[in-house]
Amino acid sequence: MVHLTVHLVREVELCGPVCFRWMYPFERYMKICKGYVRNRNRPEGCIAECYIAEEAVEFLAEIFIDDKTVGIPSATQKEDKPTSGATIVSVYGKLFNQAHLCVLQNTDEFRSYFDEHLEYLKREFPKLIKNEKWLTDKQNKTFADWLKERVAVQLSEPDANIPDIVRWLSDKPSNEVPTFSGYRIAGVQYNTKKRDDLRSTQNSGVYLLAKTPQVATARDKRPIIDDMSFYGVITEIWELDYEMFRIPIFKCDWVENRRGVKLDELGFTLVNLSKKGHLNDTFVLGNCVQQIFYVQDPVDPMWSVVLKIPARDYNDFEVEDELGDTVIAHHPITTVMPSIELPGNLPNEDEVGYMREGEEDIVVDG
Repeated sequence: MVHLTVHLVREVELCGPVCFRWMYPFERYMKICKGYVRNRNRPEGCIAECYIAEEAVEFLAEIFIDDKTVGIPSATQKEDKPTSGATIVSVYGKLFNQAHLCVLQNTDEFRSYFDEHLEYLKREFPKLIKNEKWLTDKQNKTFADWLKERVAVQLSEPDANIPDIVRWLSDKPSNEVPTFSGYRIAGVQYNTKKRDDLRSTQNSGVYLLAKTPQVATARDKRPIIDDMSFYGVITEIWELDYEMFRIPIFKCDWVENRRGVKLDELGFTLVNLSKKGHLNDTFVLGNCVQQIFYVQDPVDPMWSVVLKIPARDYNDFEVEDELGDTVIAHHPITTVMPSIELPGNLPNEDEVGYMREGEEDIVVDG
C-alpha cells in the first residue's frame, strides 16, 4: 500500500482529479442492471428487455406527463414565496416612502417618468438647476406623490395606453405590511439576521452592485454616477401589497464603504459589519441582490471575509453536444496541477524499473 501512493500521485498529475474518472457511476448502474435479472439462465435477455421497457415508459411519460420522472429538471422552480409565518405590521412615514421609492426606482417602466419629473423640477427651480445633488434629493422626496397625480391624469384621457404595472405601482401599497423571517427568491433562501443567529447556517448576507451618485465631499454639488459595491445584512423582509402585485423587499444594514470595506494583501474583501452607512437608503429588491457569506477574520475579529458563491442554477450552464444530448458544464476549476517531485523526476535518482532484477524472462507463446 505504501508503494501504491507513489503511482496515485503520478496518475493525478497525468489524468487530473480522480472524481472525473472513477468508476462509481458505472458500478451503481451495474447494480441497477442486476436488478433487471428475473431469469438467471438468461441474464442478458432480461437486462435488455427491462431496459427497453423502461426507456419506452420514460419516452411516453415525457410526451403525456409534464413532470420528468428522472434526471435533472429542465426548469428549476423559481417561484418566489415566503418560508416562514407572516407578522402584519403597520408602516407609515419615512420607512414606508423609502420602500415604495425603491420599487419605483428598480422598475424599467418608470424610467421615462423619472426623466420627466427631473425636467419638471428644473423648470420649477431654475436657480438650482446646476445643483445635481439637491435635485436628486428633491426628486426622491417628491417623486411618488407626483407620479400618482401624473398617472391619474393620463388615465383620465380617452386614448390612454398605460401598462398594468404602472397603474398599480403608481398608487402606493397597503400600509399593512406582512413581514417574514425567511423568503425564497429564484431558488435561493434568504433569512433575517435574527433568524440566522438561532441557526448554524448563514443566509442573511447580501451583495449589491449598483450605479449610484458619488461625491468627493459633503459640499460637492456635482456627484458622479458610477458603479459601487454594497455589502449588507438582512434585518427585515417585507412583502409590499399593490393589490395585483406582491413584491418582496429587504431592509438591510449596509456597511459604510469608506471605513467599513477594505482589501487585504491577498486580494480578499473584508468588511466591518459594525460600521453602518447609507441610512437613508436601506431597502433593496429581493431579486436585485446576490447572496454572500461572511467569515470572521482570524487575525482581527472585528473584520469579516466576504465569500461569494456561483449561481446554483443548472439551466445557466446547459449546452447541447453534436448528438443532441444535454451536457451540464461544471463550475470552472483549476486545470494546472502543482509541481510535484516524483521518483522519476528527482535529481541524482536512478531510473525506476518496473521489472525485478535477477529474474529470467518468461516468454509466452501467442
